Amino acid sequence: MDSQDQTTSLQRLQNVEKRIVKVLELAGGVMDELASPTGPRKDVVQNHCLEFMHLIKDIQVALRDEIKSACEYRPFEKCDYGPRIANEICFKKLEFVLSQLDGMKQTIDEYHAAV
Repeated sequence: MDSQDQTTSLQRLQNVEKRIVKVLELAGGVMDELASPTGPRKDVVQNHCLEFMHLIKDIQVALRDEIKSACEYRPFEKCDYGPRIANEICFKKLEFVLSQLDGMKQTIDEYHAAV
């Protein structure tokens, strides 16, 4: 994960954190309204509750996306270790085959020299 992706992810999580703070402020506003000596104003409580639920849904979606993004992250995706090892193994196999062919050629040459 490069630093740009990290910054972007951290910024998105920071935005989620801000929404969580806003949700808590809304909940506090509803509590204040319910504790009001004149009684709660229905429209204020209703608006706070609607905004609360909207923010909760937004937070769920954002966190779900961040979790999905984290699960898709492959730290060694750009690592060339696997291909390098595969190339080394192929090279060793070729060396072995060449040595076997050299041995067969030497045997054939010895046979022809003896005949």
